[in-house]
Amino acid sequence: MERTSTANDLTDRLRRRLEIERREIEELTASELRKLAENSRRVARNALGTIERDTEEATGKMRELLAKAWQRPLIVGLSLWLGFFGGSWATMRWLATSIQDRIETLGELDTRTEWARTMLAEIEETTWGVELMESSGERWVSLPAGTPVRTAFTMDGRPYLKLSRE
Repeated sequence: MERTSTANDLTDRLRRRLEIERREIEELTASELRKLAENSRRVARNALGTIERDTEEATGKMRELLAKAWQRPLIVGLSLWLGFFGGSWATMRWLATSIQDRIETLGELDTRTEWARTMLAEIEETTWGVELMESSGERWVSLPAGTPVRTAFTMDGRPYLKLSRE
């Protein structure tokens, strides 16, 4: 016996078939969604790893740049400081030496001046205040004020004056 299908049978079969196909589609979709989720996770992990590497690399470059950025001014500042300090120290050293040399020279000159004054006083004492002068090509002997002059005489063709201490 053959069975004839009725509309209800057809509808039931169609419903079952649709139900089966729906389950297959849902399973396939779920499987594809799992694969997509796994691929998405893998891509996200790779992207995150790449981002972290790039960030670390950029951070390293930034650290290097910052290290160079403060080192240059530091080196320039230290060089200027050393230049100023060294120059100032050398100038002060030179000035101190120069002043010390001048103080020593002044002391030596004071000693020489005192010696010269002593010598001048001694010469004045031994020459009785007599001075020799030359004016307009003529030579003169200057005697101390109040010195009595005695008669002139000549000896070896040269005129002499006799002076006394009176």
